[in-house]
Amino acid sequence: MEYGSIEREIHVDASPEVVFEVVSSPEHLKEWWPDEAVVEATAGAAGHLVFHRPAPEEVMVVPMTVVEARPPWLFSFRWVYEAGDVPGPDNSLLVTFELEPSGEGTRVRMTETGFRERGWEVAVLEEAYREHSEGWDYFIPRLGQYVGRLVS
Repeated sequence: MEYGSIEREIHVDASPEVVFEVVSSPEHLKEWWPDEAVVEATAGAAGHLVFHRPAPEEVMVVPMTVVEARPPWLFSFRWVYEAGDVPGPDNSLLVTFELEPSGEGTRVRMTETGFRERGWEVAVLEEAYREHSEGWDYFIPRLGQYVGRLVS
């Protein structure tokens, strides 16, 4: 396995404008992905995601920085870096949501890159890639379900 990128694609029955809000605004993000989110859809904006893990209870606060926000077509951010660091290609992962009109809805393509660039030892790289891959397998369908409830 190359552990270079994770890609997921889904079609949703909503406009790119609606989907952009769902992938970039805190009130919508927390409905399908993190338990809490603080972020502004503006390039350079710093924020964070909060995930509550079950027993033993653990709260993970993950910093994020918006790289690009071009409504309603593209939203990308860097995450999985140490708090206080300036995120870049060698110390963070890049998540990109590309939104493209498709029929009456939107094709959502999510890509996460930067695993190899982190310089992790092989076991850490494989585990991080596996965790993120399984995570997106869970959360991308939730994105689609949430959009469906939102527009119905």
